[in-house]
Amino acid sequence: QVQLVESGGGLVQAGGSLRLSCAASGSSFSINSVGWYRQAPGKQRELVATIRSGGSTKYADSVKGRFTISRDNARNTVYLQLNSLKPEDTAVYSCNADVLIKGYTYSYWGQGTQVTVSS
Repeated sequence: QVQLVESGGGLVQAGGSLRLSCAASGSSFSINSVGWYRQAPGKQRELVATIRSGGSTKYADSVKGRFTISRDNARNTVYLQLNSLKPEDTAVYSCNADVLIKGYTYSYWGQGTQVTVSS
């Protein structure tokens, strides 16, 4: 079993920055790809950024140039740096990881962390 825990959300003014963390814990696992998602009230969940085991990244057009996803394999942690935040970035941010355990791939979700950007 693997657990994902997000942290780093909060209230910030427009133009500000936050760094979100997604930490995985458990035993005998390795993390393949990780995605950060967000969901604002009344809207569908949106894929914001992904990072693969080799380090390649992809971003939604709405966050390109402002958000950066990175990973620390030694700490089993993936980060999402949020810069130049806008009120429309307000949402619950969640991470999803594809985890390899004993030859099988499983998908795990964290509980989410709230990001609120005031104008």
